[in-house]
Amino acid sequence: MLQWYIDVLKKYVVFDGSAGRPEFWWFALCNAIVYAVLYIIGGIVIGSSGVALAYLYDLAVLLPSIGVGIRRLHDTDRSGWWLLLSFVPVVGWIILIVFYASSGSAGQNRFGSEAQAAPA
Repeated sequence: MLQWYIDVLKKYVVFDGSAGRPEFWWFALCNAIVYAVLYIIGGIVIGSSGVALAYLYDLAVLLPSIGVGIRRLHDTDRSGWWLLLSFVPVVGWIILIVFYASSGSAGQNRFGSEAQAAPA
């Protein structure tokens, strides 16, 4: 699980290629856990201004999050521009979640080869 998270962070600003479902979803889960822990600890220990820790973390993983989202869309043979649906309230997020949960295209697609099965 942690290897998927680290693998995405190593590809900090890589927007080409593809990302399989495990890479995307494990990163999303780890990202949510770290954010929640920082938010709670920051709020308890430091006070209301302590949640800034969580916001700083969120800013630090912004580019890897965008990168893995675009690579996941590439795996489903969709352009990374579909990520702009996230700006459409509710409906955009539902469509993106369906795209992210879809199985990737088998073999080669217009964005490159099939996503790796597991990180090295």
